[in-house]
Amino acid sequence: MTPQQRSAVRTRQRRPGVPPPARGSRGAPGGGGPLRGLRSGYDRLRRAWDRPLTAYYVIVGGSSLILVLGLVMVFSASQVEALQMGLPGTFFFRKQLLAAVIGTVLLVVATRLPVAGHRRFARPLLLATVFLLMLVQVPGIGMRVHGNQNWISVGGPFQIQPSEFAKLALMLWGSDLLARKYDKKLLLQWKQLLVPLVPVMLLILGLVLIGGDMGTAIVLAAMLFGLLWLAGAPTRLFVGVLGVAGAVGLLLIKTSAHRVSRFACILATEPGKGDQCWQAVHGLYALASGGVFGSGLGASVEKWGQLPEPHTDFIFAVTGEELGLAGTLSVLGLFAALGYAGIRVAGRTEDPFVRFAAGSVTTWIMAQAVVNIGSVLGLLPIAGVPLPLFSYGGSALLPAMFAIGLLISFARSEPAARAALAARGAGPVTRAMNRSMRRLPLGRPSRKR
Repeated sequence: MTPQQRSAVRTRQRRPGVPPPARGSRGAPGGGGPLRGLRSGYDRLRRAWDRPLTAYYVIVGGSSLILVLGLVMVFSASQVEALQMGLPGTFFFRKQLLAAVIGTVLLVVATRLPVAGHRRFARPLLLATVFLLMLVQVPGIGMRVHGNQNWISVGGPFQIQPSEFAKLALMLWGSDLLARKYDKKLLLQWKQLLVPLVPVMLLILGLVLIGGDMGTAIVLAAMLFGLLWLAGAPTRLFVGVLGVAGAVGLLLIKTSAHRVSRFACILATEPGKGDQCWQAVHGLYALASGGVFGSGLGASVEKWGQLPEPHTDFIFAVTGEELGLAGTLSVLGLFAALGYAGIRVAGRTEDPFVRFAAGSVTTWIMAQAVVNIGSVLGLLPIAGVPLPLFSYGGSALLPAMFAIGLLISFARSEPAARAALAARGAGPVTRAMNRSMRRLPLGRPSRKR
């Protein structure tokens, strides 16, 4: 049988009403299949992202992965420094693990606490934080670490840094303040936008800057601008406040030789005069030596005394050296997913407090991550802020985990998410029993034999 005859037989055997495959479809010569596959994959991804519980799962999963990977990297990056200080190799890891356990309790509490409870908690936390920030400057109580007076000893090897808790206090108090003014329709007046939010913020910033913590001050300023933007501040007002903050920041930089030297290390590739860029350059050395897949977990060379603060401010550099480009991109992807989920929670709610609080938490986490990673990459000056949920430091981890619990609570409280969780809470056996109970003739008297 010739090829033409075989084609005619196949045509006659085709079911009526079914057209032949179009040229260029999947499996047919001429292409078009890959583009259609990409389009369908994009559509499936968009439908999956639009599901009610997507933000909830992304926040829970992303923050958990960041926390676990951070614990692993703290264990790896801190052993050498602990041994050099005459401490057990697991000293810093055990402290971080204890902070993670306490933080998990705080996270669960934050997820279970209703919105009204968070709002009642805002003002006492702000007053307590301001008191602790003042207490830091009292001789004999405050501690100086690496030139900054921003620590309080609580006994033994444990200290707290009140400026880290100031982020949580500002987020809760500022969100509650703006939500109450939103309900009274007062945010249309620019004075109501600024007072008392900006004066209280300036007080907290002043107390933080007195202790020398420029990095935390940058994150707090970013949170203030985030709140003003969420509250719908006019462009001219927003630009005016930003200009004043920029002028004050420039003045603070110019009046400190230490801060000027940090700006001089942006994009530096050599340690420079007096090794002033030693930390920045060795952070780049660690990233460059990692390659695509890294030298292996625990095999970092820079953590052997070359790179200062390998388990705190520059843990991202050790991650790049040991896990390579794949590890650093994974960390960046997790933070990007966490930030996008926070934006989605803030954008889909009708509660003004939830919108302000979710947006402020997202600004906090993302701004701090950008400042930390940017300084490690040499794109920003070294600000001395830890990588959220990742770097060593209980004072930074505890308020951050409480804030993540707040985001989880907000993601669960969406009406569609609540309905989806309620539906998934009942298993197939429970649903079958409920259907059987509905079929019973309830209220009908039993027949006695």
